[in-house]
Amino acid sequence: MAFLALGINHKTASVDVRERVAFTPEQLVDALQQLCRLTASREAAILSTCNRSELYIEQDHLAADAVLQWLADYHQLSLDELRASAYVHEEHDAVRHMMRVASGLDSLVLGEPQILGQMKSAYAVAREAGTVGPLLGRLFQATFSAAKQVRTDTAIGENPVSVAFAAVSLARQIFSDLGRSQALLIGAGETITLVARHLHEQGVRRIVVANRTLERASILAEQFGAHAVLLSDIPQELANSDIVISSTASQLPILGKGAVESALKQRRHKPIFMVDIAVPRDIEPQVGELDDVYLYTVDDLHDVVAENLKSRQGAAQAAEELVSAGADDFMARLRELAAVDVLKAYRQQSERLRDEELQKAQRLLANGGNPEDVLMQLARGLTNKLLHAPSVQLKKLSAEGRLDALAMAQELFALHEGSTDKTPQ
Repeated sequence: MAFLALGINHKTASVDVRERVAFTPEQLVDALQQLCRLTASREAAILSTCNRSELYIEQDHLAADAVLQWLADYHQLSLDELRASAYVHEEHDAVRHMMRVASGLDSLVLGEPQILGQMKSAYAVAREAGTVGPLLGRLFQATFSAAKQVRTDTAIGENPVSVAFAAVSLARQIFSDLGRSQALLIGAGETITLVARHLHEQGVRRIVVANRTLERASILAEQFGAHAVLLSDIPQELANSDIVISSTASQLPILGKGAVESALKQRRHKPIFMVDIAVPRDIEPQVGELDDVYLYTVDDLHDVVAENLKSRQGAAQAAEELVSAGADDFMARLRELAAVDVLKAYRQQSERLRDEELQKAQRLLANGGNPEDVLMQLARGLTNKLLHAPSVQLKKLSAEGRLDALAMAQELFALHEGSTDKTPQ
């Protein structure tokens, strides 16, 4: 068994590369099944968010190059282009990486809690696709347990720091009184829900939620006294919006330069603050070229995030130690499982030899054999059969000069110098 964790994230790849390697929800099941079919992967799961696309894999033998080639082919990238941004973690390092990701230690925003839910969704989709088996399943459960312990035993998640919070913090720096601003939120997912909550807490009372389906927008809008509209209504709402924050799963931009230019004319060039959290991007990059528009992507939030992370840095070391301990424990338990399989096979073999000798003894007794002689023959025959295979192998190892294996055999059978019983004189 061999574990792999490979992919790209906000540290290794630009938003342009990340959006090209992202998987849509509709692609995941087919992609997982194709990955297992075309590579040496027995089990697989895919985590795809705005900040990362990662593959978690269990294989008989490590074959990272084949998986990277599949990922490049799937997204129609050259292998060299992907390698320039990709990272690969193997075995213990792969386990530790998964636990760090789930705990928020590898996130753009240190300790952000949303990633654990996204990791659980990745596990659920892989189960739906039939690509998670017992080994990767155990790893996911251990990962969830480690992340829960980090949340419980450290202060890494106490302060409200997230990409959503960072976006609202930046808006607060630009607009002195957020209570007088109107916000247009595009999308109705988890990130936009967090944005709406933070805006509401900062005093913003005029919030419009635009979404592909009005029902989903209405459910979110009701929580904060906001107004729900369809994506097609955005041009009309844009003219009245001081803040625009977008996070959808759309594969094409939702907001173009022309619509924003028109809105600016109606606003008489009153500034608009925009944050595009989506990957792929919801707002055309050319919008940022317009005067009176302040457009930020997730990659532009680093400075804001860094300021808000200071309170979490102290807890990060303790969290790292918990994750390392969790990874060590998982690998130890996995090795124990391997030993259990060997012991089970050895026990089955021993019981078969025992039954053979026992049946032979029972036949001798039935034919009138002396019980004492039969018992001695049973003990001698069983001992000889149990020692035969180990004796042959030990002689072979000795002939090959495998002294390390002989020393291990001494330890395995608990043999020590002077342990042979001697009859007192």
